[in-house]
Amino acid sequence: MSARIYLLGAGAFAVGTSAYVVSGVLPDVSSELHVSLTAAGQLATAFSLSYAIGAPILSTLTGRWERRTLLIAALVLAALGNLIAALAVNYPILIAGRVVAALGAAMYTPAATLFATSLLPPEERGRAVAIVFGGLTFALVLGVPAGTLLGPTLGYKGVFALITAVAVLVAVAERAALPKVDAPPVVSLRERFAGVTDRRVQIVLAMTVLAVLAAFSVYIYIVPLLEHTAGLTGNVTGLLLLLYGVGAVIGNFLGGRITDRFGSLRTLVVLMLGITAVMATLDLTLTTVVGAGAALVLWGMLTWAFNPPVQNLLLELGGGLLISLNASAIYLGAGLSAVVGGLVIQTLGVGYLPVLGAALSLVVLGLVYLLWRDPSLQPVEELEREEDIYVPAAAD
Repeated sequence: MSARIYLLGAGAFAVGTSAYVVSGVLPDVSSELHVSLTAAGQLATAFSLSYAIGAPILSTLTGRWERRTLLIAALVLAALGNLIAALAVNYPILIAGRVVAALGAAMYTPAATLFATSLLPPEERGRAVAIVFGGLTFALVLGVPAGTLLGPTLGYKGVFALITAVAVLVAVAERAALPKVDAPPVVSLRERFAGVTDRRVQIVLAMTVLAVLAAFSVYIYIVPLLEHTAGLTGNVTGLLLLLYGVGAVIGNFLGGRITDRFGSLRTLVVLMLGITAVMATLDLTLTTVVGAGAALVLWGMLTWAFNPPVQNLLLELGGGLLISLNASAIYLGAGLSAVVGGLVIQTLGVGYLPVLGAALSLVVLGLVYLLWRDPSLQPVEELEREEDIYVPAAAD
């Protein structure tokens, strides 16, 4: 396994921390900027929707860029966005910083994923995807709990300043360690979206949106939810979020290996059965510290095992061009989650968030079953799209 893949994962950690840290600093943002908790939650919406819209557009606009240059530019843009957030003196400037950081992430993650899959043979693509997404899971392990634990001391501005420094350091490391890679054949925006006409692709992208919506409509508001269900606050909440992140790392690693061994659809059936069951019982398990810890580990494990089989399924269906669209689907779901979760809190109360998550997870399970049972929707398991895979040249 190439060590360079782990460096790509480090970049994903930098941009992922920028995305997820908001969950840990919501109370601090709400207090310092004098906005409601729901309004503070829209920082996640601004990031996610900017990513969703920006990923396919930026992938097209930067299609002629040398790949290493693209990755470094993306990290620098993400760092700039976090610097703006760190210097923000009001809510609109903070929103602007989130948008800029999201555009950097939208450039980085799809390019890093394809770079990683090109370093390994087709039968190990699931593991390559898992390593890049492992950076995102480590962002959950360290980023969100760090926001919760460091927010009261450093403030949200100090937290965003730390993320800026991490992004810059990774950019420097990638400049030194990664090889130059020529751009793949230029693809127009129309060609990039051509795969969406395939009904199978439509179902997979819908699965991604709904699965992320199910998870993040609860997770974005996990701090107030834990306070509601068990009266937990402060350091205890931070440690519980750390447990979720540990589960996410384990799940992401296992998801890649299980996908390589059993295939995408079999893995997704089992995962969605488990996720639906966990979400349906959160109102019971989150009432004690021990129950919350066990539930968050299992929830993180199952949720983050979802990414590798979905990415691998899209590679089987249409190659690398679909990766940026799936990235958009992920962040579209994340962006909608803050809005949908906020509406549930305002109308029914925070305690109903797990009900929403369970219902949406059940819908995703139905979509997986549709792919599983309908022969016309079965992917070609061994399809290889050589034109979508590029091989890096030797290091400079």
